[in-house]
Amino acid sequence: MGMNNGKTQRRRLTAEEKWRIYHECEKPAAQIGEVLRKHGLYSSDLQNIRRDVQEGALDRLRQSKPGRKKAISVSMEEHAQLKQDLAQKEKALAELSVLFTVLKKKVNLE
Repeated sequence: MGMNNGKTQRRRLTAEEKWRIYHECEKPAAQIGEVLRKHGLYSSDLQNIRRDVQEGALDRLRQSKPGRKKAISVSMEEHAQLKQDLAQKEKALAELSVLFTVLKKKVNLE
């Protein structure tokens, strides 16, 4: 066994573990001291977790703009196909518009 001069090696918590600990401590009847002991943490660790949760939430909220939708990304092939489909539909619409105009003139002449 190696000597570590009385210091214990603390493992790094994952984001998911920190999130669970945060939620455990935020419950109305939470015994925060017990939760911290169970996870081998100190009150300063909980302060850091709470700060990180707040900063993360604020960052996320700043990213979401009211009324703006997220852009949908498509491959170049899909983009080319969509452009081709649009061109075909515009051509069909133009043809229908001409036919409608011709029919309208015939109806008005009678």
